[in-house]
Order: sequence, then structure tokens, then C-alpha cells
Amino acid sequence: MKQFKKSTYVKISIVIVLASLFSLKPVKEMLFMLSMINVDAIKGYILSFGVWAPVISFTLMILQSVVAPLPAFIITFANAGLFGWVNGALLSWSSAMVGAVLCFFIARILGRDTVEKLTGKFALKSIDDFFEKHGKYAILIARLLPFISFDIVSYASGLTSMSFWSFFIATGIGQLPATIVYSYVGGMLTSGVKMMVFGLLTLFSLSILMLLLKKIYKQKNKKVMY
Repeated sequence: MKQFKKSTYVKISIVIVLASLFSLKPVKEMLFMLSMINVDAIKGYILSFGVWAPVISFTLMILQSVVAPLPAFIITFANAGLFGWVNGALLSWSSAMVGAVLCFFIARILGRDTVEKLTGKFALKSIDDFFEKHGKYAILIARLLPFISFDIVSYASGLTSMSFWSFFIATGIGQLPATIVYSYVGGMLTSGVKMMVFGLLTLFSLSILMLLLKKIYKQKNKKVMY
């Protein structure tokens, strides 16, 4: 009974903290900036904070992770343009990892009902099917593909029985290539060209996905044969 009460209090406390954060004016302003999906607007907003710019960028990435399904690559492009592609990549990757961890534990502690309210029932169900189909490869594949929501994957992972470290390592490895590529592209190109390159990168990611799925299919067939 005491354990149940303790667990309930923890859940209620987390919900109150999240609700309080999202009601704050600065947080609402950040969410509005993210919803614009405009690299130049995000860059201007981050830069307006002067020496605090990296902290604001870090916070924006965490917010986009928790509030699905806002696009992370916009912030990655902005970071590369402001801080250089190497420093921008480090900032984007580390903040995305923190956001992923938060999503994982929010899901693990608060459960499916809360996650459905944050992500949408249909979106979460589609990721559930993806996890069921691809098993241990699911997180790695999802992190390599820009059109699969980063945050929903993190939430869905927290609802499974997988260990935190399995999730953390797969996320870190899978997220790194995309972060490096987007940062390198974002540091060199103008906004209009960036969107075109993003389209090309999406096609490239689809090609990677097809190769991975083919490999997984072959491995499963070998197991069935033996």
C-alpha cells in the first residue's frame, strides 16, 4: 500500500511539473517558434539570447523531444549555422539524447495513457507495429530515418520491457549519423537549398531502410530454415 501511494505521488508530481512548465510564457514562446518550422526564425530567436544561446538551443531540442511530433532537424540546421557544424552537431546530439531519455522515463513512469495524450493514439499505435515488426532493430532503424518521429520512438521504447541502456546505446548510435549529416549540410547551405537537401536525404534514408529490412528478412529466413 505504501509503495502504491509512493508511486502515485511520483506520477502526480511529474504531471504537475510538466503542466506547469508548458503553461509558462517562455516555454509557450519556444513552442511557437518550433511550430513555425523556419530555420532562419529559429536561428534569430536563439541568437537573441547572446551568451545564453547554446542553453536556449539545448532547451528547444528537449522541448521538441517531449512535445511530439515537432521536427528536430530544424534545430540541428540552426545550430550548425550558428555554432559551426562540429560544435552544432555536438550540441544537437547531446540535447537530443537528453530529450530521448526524458521521453523514455516519462513513458515508463506515467504509462501509456499519458503518452497517448502527448503523442496521439494513432501515432503511438503505428510505432507499436513498427517495434513488433522489427524487434531489436527497431530503434536503430527509426533513428536513421528523419521522417519517423524521434520523440514518439522514445516514448514507445519506454512502454516496452527493453532496458534503459539498450535504448540509450541504440539511440546514441542511430542518431549520430543523421546529426552529423544534417549539421554538415546546415552549416553550408541556404534555407531554400536545405529543404531540397532534406528531401534528398529522406530518399537516401529510405534506401538505407530498404537495405536494413532486406538484411533482417534474410536473417529471419535463415532462422526458420534451421
